[in-house]
Amino acid sequence: MSMKTLVGARLAMSDRELTFIREMAVSHVELNISEEEATVETLKAAVERFAAFGITIDLINCVTLQKNDIIDLNLTEKNGQPASRDEEIRRFKNLVKVAAEAGIHIISVAWQPTGVKRTGFEVGEQTRGGIASFVELNEILARPNDYEQSFTADEIWDNFAYFLREVTPTLKECGSKIALHPNDPPIPMLCGIPSLVWNMDCYRKAISLDPEGVLGIKLCVGCWLEGGDQFGDILSDIKELAEQDRILLVHFRNVSSTLPNFQETLAEDGYADMYAIMKQLIVCGYEGLIYVDHVFDEPLYKHDPLIPFAYPTGYMKGLMHAIEQELKG
Repeated sequence: MSMKTLVGARLAMSDRELTFIREMAVSHVELNISEEEATVETLKAAVERFAAFGITIDLINCVTLQKNDIIDLNLTEKNGQPASRDEEIRRFKNLVKVAAEAGIHIISVAWQPTGVKRTGFEVGEQTRGGIASFVELNEILARPNDYEQSFTADEIWDNFAYFLREVTPTLKECGSKIALHPNDPPIPMLCGIPSLVWNMDCYRKAISLDPEGVLGIKLCVGCWLEGGDQFGDILSDIKELAEQDRILLVHFRNVSSTLPNFQETLAEDGYADMYAIMKQLIVCGYEGLIYVDHVFDEPLYKHDPLIPFAYPTGYMKGLMHAIEQELKG
């Protein structure tokens, strides 16, 4: 297949779990780690162990550095203690170096310091009895601000530009890239914090700040669909980003409708034509990583985090295979 199917992974995965990934015909993973696990020895051992199952670790996700409010908001104090974004950026650059020495050259980034916002999880009309996350935007907009301090969009962009300038030399030295995820849900401001990326124009602005080419995109189909026309035209945006070779990872997810209210669904049950989206990726020559980023059935996920990914991943791979066969004909 033209694309590389990926799932999320942890260092503590058992041999049975790694065998299950292999049985899904998936050979690539995003490794979720803590900062304490970010050592050359630990990551080299993981690369070797996963390779024994035919699995490549393609990118690293370290949440405390990926979504870091000190970096994102330039906080000088946190929890009553002095804070320094330069120190946090130093730790991020160390992660880049450690990962590269272990042979991993993509680092996940999301400029959403307090994380993805959701109203909750419930069984919906299009979830086939599964428990899926949902958003009622008025509920989220009615929440108090996450911080007493106020922030402007210009400050958020200045902070991102500063971060990018600081990490670019390290990324170039290591032959690495960062993969930037959009804000979710994609609206201009969430709980008092302006969003960095809530539409395609924001991505264009971010790319314009990167003449060295170290910034890549996590093209989250779900976020594009949540925003609808306010985010952009997903088919033309795929073409534009693919032509610039900016897409590092695709999140392949459907939703029931656009904002203000939506629920996450299986690929075949939402409002978008996922066949057309997959076909556009293939026609545009994208050959990178692709991943079902969110799944439902939270209780099952807590019991065994891989099982809920098996069917959606298989469906996604089936679409890919069918389209490739169609284009060959």
